[in-house]
Amino acid sequence: MDKRPIGVFDSGLGGLTVVKKIIKILPKESIVYLGDTARVPYGPRSKDVVTHFAIQDMKFLIRQGVKVIVIACNTVSAYSFDEIRKLASLPVFDAISPASESAKTITKNNRIGVIGTWGTIKTHSYKKKISRNSKINVFEKACPLFVPFIEEGEIKGDLIKKLAKKYLSPIKQRNIDTLILGCTHYPIIKKIIKKEVGTKVKLVDPAEEIATNLKTFLEEKNLFAPKALHVVRKYFVTDLTDRFVKVAEMFLGKELKGKIKKVNIEQE
Repeated sequence: MDKRPIGVFDSGLGGLTVVKKIIKILPKESIVYLGDTARVPYGPRSKDVVTHFAIQDMKFLIRQGVKVIVIACNTVSAYSFDEIRKLASLPVFDAISPASESAKTITKNNRIGVIGTWGTIKTHSYKKKISRNSKINVFEKACPLFVPFIEEGEIKGDLIKKLAKKYLSPIKQRNIDTLILGCTHYPIIKKIIKKEVGTKVKLVDPAEEIATNLKTFLEEKNLFAPKALHVVRKYFVTDLTDRFVKVAEMFLGKELKGKIKKVNIEQE
């Protein structure tokens, strides 16, 4: 048994969808979350800058005494996973590998779609991971406006439906039978995406795959928290505003007012 918390970090608040899945699948585990809201988004930045930020995020979580680190950010997973894994001296889970492996087992016609931000899509990380040693075709589509729409609360109605149709129609025409939601924001509009691509297309949520893999790992290594342990969940951000709190509550599905603490990870 290991009473230390699970550490999760993201460039912003989207990673709270991963936390939500971890809480559902591993309700007895304590969690420390860090969202680098002062420097979000990571997507448009260079690999060197993203890696520099990610190392700071990782070091903060290590100082919190975590037992594993979850990179709940597709950009960091694409750019910096190997570097973080080398430096962490702890087990590290990325956002891309679990979803890629799951999609490979789900597809029947070997045609998988991937949607994500520009930063994730331009690295072709999902495509490289899935296509390696396989005959699977991967079709990628950047959906850059989904994130600002979601963060502004535009998750219902005609606007988001029209945007979904614009983005998803081309990839739907590729005759895919599996679609990876390659951004932690996208599960918020999962129903809209599902309606647009059709019921025959299976959706893969990286958050769910991460949480499932994490559970398997903790079980295999006997690292579950003791059942009698008091569960503690801490939420840290590098910039804090009322808007950030509202967005965080939308992602996590819980009230967080007064429960999020601002920290300066650059000076620690």
